[in-house]
Amino acid sequence: MSLRGESVPSMTAAVRVERDALGAVDLPADALYGVQTARALQNLSFSGKRLGSCPAYVGGLAVVKRAAARANREAGVLAAKIADAIEAAAADATQHLDQFPVDLLGGGGSIAINMNVNEVLANLASERLGGRRGAYEPVHPLQHVNASQSTADVCHTAVRLALLEQAEPLAAALETATRTLAAKAAAFASIPTLSRTCLQDALPTTVGVLLDGHVALLRRRAGELARGLTPLHAAALGGTVIGTGDGAPPAYRERVVPILADLSGRHLTPAASAPDALQNGDDLAALSAQLALLAHALIKIAQDLRLLASGPNGGLGELTLPNVQAGSSFFAGKSNPVVPETLMQCGFQVLGCDRAVQAAAAHAELHLNVFDGLAAANVLDAVAMLAAALVRAEAHCLRGLEVNEARCRELAAKGSAPR
Repeated sequence: MSLRGESVPSMTAAVRVERDALGAVDLPADALYGVQTARALQNLSFSGKRLGSCPAYVGGLAVVKRAAARANREAGVLAAKIADAIEAAAADATQHLDQFPVDLLGGGGSIAINMNVNEVLANLASERLGGRRGAYEPVHPLQHVNASQSTADVCHTAVRLALLEQAEPLAAALETATRTLAAKAAAFASIPTLSRTCLQDALPTTVGVLLDGHVALLRRRAGELARGLTPLHAAALGGTVIGTGDGAPPAYRERVVPILADLSGRHLTPAASAPDALQNGDDLAALSAQLALLAHALIKIAQDLRLLASGPNGGLGELTLPNVQAGSSFFAGKSNPVVPETLMQCGFQVLGCDRAVQAAAAHAELHLNVFDGLAAANVLDAVAMLAAALVRAEAHCLRGLEVNEARCRELAAKGSAPR
């Protein structure tokens, strides 16, 4: 069977043949992945979202494989030469992102992801020891790279490491946006304007009152997001298939999480109950819910800015947003609130990701949540989108936000005191 074509990246015209229990498969001769990756591309691909498009996840998988190789060496499962070659290969994994083509959303409990990594690392490690690609000698994907592990505990642990890494830029972007908005709130604190409730005129107030509320909202969401990340420091690695540790020697299980903590530079602890961790995805569901709440907050803020900047003649016109690009192909010189609208659309997309995550958590069954990978992919997407959108919103909207003071005072004068 040949799997060359759109689903398998073409490296050269030359091919090699690999075989498994189902038969023979043609692969690009210089591919680092192997027969199991090729079958996954044939059977499980649909989204176009490749593992290699998520370097944080590849990095998380690589550091898990490094920790496992070292723990296996210490436990006497792997010879030092084999373990060291796997570690060295894993350290270079993110230099070969094009060799991780499997679909992030493919089914099977993330089996394709683990097998893709096993094959790439086995080939890289074998080459370090004088072997050739596709021979899996002296390093084998399952016997050596996957020793004492299962797809379940490997991917569960790796994706949480990826999320911890990817959340750092989001936290930084959120902090920067909050500081910028706080500075604007302080600068505009004394400018009078008119408040509205139910989109009707209400009390005279100041511009700072609304913006202060925005700042408090973002600070609260940042705190809750940080708390939502805390459970991800509990590692299921060592639990193998269903959390019982079957197939992994006690010496390996005792050492693998401390080694992983050292290699990753994170304060990781073994999961209090590995069976619970592998059965249930509520840690990701809870984190996704926090991201959804952040999305709601950003939608509200962007919507407020967009409304207050409406006009200039037929709208509220209290705020002036930076003019960053043409707003219309029809009206010359029209300045539309494109950045707030982008932030809103990002929020809508994050809410869609959350729906998928909650469905994945709800459909966990029996001893393994096979949909944990889909949940993780959507949380990773949500985190990345929010970070990118916030960076742009701060730089191209919040930083240049201005108040039309004359308009605000005009409106404030029309307000009435409570009776």
